[in-house]
Amino acid sequence: MIAANPTIDRITGKINDQSLLFQYTVKLVLIVSFSELILYRLVSRLGMHLSKLAQTHEWIIPTFTALTQIGQWLLNVVAILLFLALGVGVVNRMAGRGFVGSNMIVIPCVALLLLLTAGFLLIPPAFLGSAIYNFVALVALICLMVEYLSTHTEWSHRAMGITYLLGIGGWLYYQIVSTIYSFIGTVAAPPFVYEAHRGGEALMVLSSILVFWAYGRGVSFRTRNQRQRRRAIWFWATAGSIFTLMLFLDYLLNRYDPALASNIRKAADGIGWIFQFGMGYTFFLPFALYMTGLLCWSYTVMKLLTMGRLAGYGLGLMFIAGYALLYSNLTLMVVFGVMLLTMDRYRRDATDSAPVTNAPMMSTPDSLVGGHI
Repeated sequence: MIAANPTIDRITGKINDQSLLFQYTVKLVLIVSFSELILYRLVSRLGMHLSKLAQTHEWIIPTFTALTQIGQWLLNVVAILLFLALGVGVVNRMAGRGFVGSNMIVIPCVALLLLLTAGFLLIPPAFLGSAIYNFVALVALICLMVEYLSTHTEWSHRAMGITYLLGIGGWLYYQIVSTIYSFIGTVAAPPFVYEAHRGGEALMVLSSILVFWAYGRGVSFRTRNQRQRRRAIWFWATAGSIFTLMLFLDYLLNRYDPALASNIRKAADGIGWIFQFGMGYTFFLPFALYMTGLLCWSYTVMKLLTMGRLAGYGLGLMFIAGYALLYSNLTLMVVFGVMLLTMDRYRRDATDSAPVTNAPMMSTPDSLVGGHI
């Protein structure tokens, strides 16, 4: 008779548990994607607002031109790295689980996305091609998120995952339906595209805030440690004060100095225009909510990255891609980010003190791509 071994919860799917090829590919994808976001999708748009300043400073135009060219080069590098990362990820899934369950849908969808992306380099996508591409991406994301929800039972994880799927799904629905209506040449307005677009953006902002609830813990009042409790009080008091100040900043500035308030409002509109073209956010919600989401996401991702969690890399890519997936590499970035998120989970393992029975003579090797080299 074999006694039941005591078990402990262990995080599986850390970056160090993967092969060297997968480790360096994931890290390069995150670094290059973030650099491309800053240099190409954001800084290059900023140069358009500096035309008057460029008349007196000759260095501005060549500097922004060089940064834009570097950003365009990084855009191509990201696409190549995503091809490699998704290819390795698909091989890992096949070696670890076989062609069963969600893999029967996820793997063909990812393979089709890669083929379509390569094909669009030779033949630019028409209306129907874009609709098919976005539909395949939506199916892959739904399957991956269902897998994530089935392995993560905490309400915080599920709330974050559902809101993100509905948010990015709002953009994909907007693109799919609008493209199909344009393809068939109808003059009727597509159903619920405006509501889906606005609602998707709001859910994306909410999801960026829920990321902190799901993964950024450590500043909770429910602790017996007096030092941690004081830290939590300072954190939430400061965060609440900053959020309230940002929420009523325009009103307070308008009461204090209307001219200053008008200049700040124009500057905020310019920043919003840059982010709208770079990431797809229209800033129709209060600016304080977007800043709250940015801070919550940034803190959580940096915390997870220092811990070596794949969730940090996944969440980083999911939100670096932005809301409006205007390029195919941004769609691949979101798919790969969600795939990394599903790999970060808790697994019950037997403790070392428990007796081991019926152990194999040799441990089963991991896959060539997904295991240690």
